[in-house]
Amino acid sequence: MVKISCEVTNCSHNKTGVCYANCVDIVGSSALKDYDTCCGSFLNKLHYAELTNNTLSSGSCDCLKCTVENCSFNSNHLCTLGNIKVSGDHAEYHTQTECDSFKLTK
Repeated sequence: MVKISCEVTNCSHNKTGVCYANCVDIVGSSALKDYDTCCGSFLNKLHYAELTNNTLSSGSCDCLKCTVENCSFNSNHLCTLGNIKVSGDHAEYHTQTECDSFKLTK
């Protein structure tokens, strides 16, 4: 099962909508909305080669860390969801991406 569905097509870890980073960090410690979060592992293909050959595991990314303290799915800095979605069309910097699966803790 794909852990991270990614719409950031210009990320070096993205291969046909799936993230192949060894580990992904979702950041935005005081986020109140999904646009307050971002993917700290984003690497722009303009500056980095294609990095879709994950050498620490077989296949797509299976390690998802999260520092978004206000998210319902954050448990001890790990995401409890089986699958998340990351977006950010034409992002140049990691701050222009966001975790669409963010849900504010009540």
